[in-house]
Amino acid sequence: MAEDNENMPEEEIVETVEETVVVEEDASDGGISEEELDAIADTAISYLESILPYMNVGDVVINEYEGDEGELILDLTGDDLAILIGRHGKTLDALQFLVSSATSRQMGFRYPVVVDVEGYKGRQREKLENIAANAADRADAQGRSVKLRPMTPYERRIIHMALANDPRVTTASEGEGSARRVVVIPQ
Repeated sequence: MAEDNENMPEEEIVETVEETVVVEEDASDGGISEEELDAIADTAISYLESILPYMNVGDVVINEYEGDEGELILDLTGDDLAILIGRHGKTLDALQFLVSSATSRQMGFRYPVVVDVEGYKGRQREKLENIAANAADRADAQGRSVKLRPMTPYERRIIHMALANDPRVTTASEGEGSARRVVVIPQ
């Protein structure tokens, strides 16, 4: 597959990979035991450790913890990890997708695994939550829908969650593929 994708732009590679995964069941509802969560973490970390040497990033420490929405977060720290983030986080998105897919396939069910590099996604999450709040304010003040820029599934999920309890607005996704975006709709 690497040879086929060698000349393909990074966005197309991610889009191609995103469309091919099939998982057996979804276990993201929090109904798993501590042993299963440990097995998921061990599987995800093992997969990460097996591919990081090929990326020439030197020594990397992988910290694991549970996120606010019940997801498993693997935060990588090291000396020179910018290559793992890539332009606009595209490489990190692809890395997360690969780790999630491999973990889901090996475990037989899907559990949300987030791969982060030195808190990059945490900073991006804060920015997205601010974008969501500003869009809700605009939609409410202007009385019309506000369309946000196209986003990845992960980014759209953050926007939807950030506005889920805002009584002034509802959210919906529209568009196809890489052009899919969130629309903030006033009540």
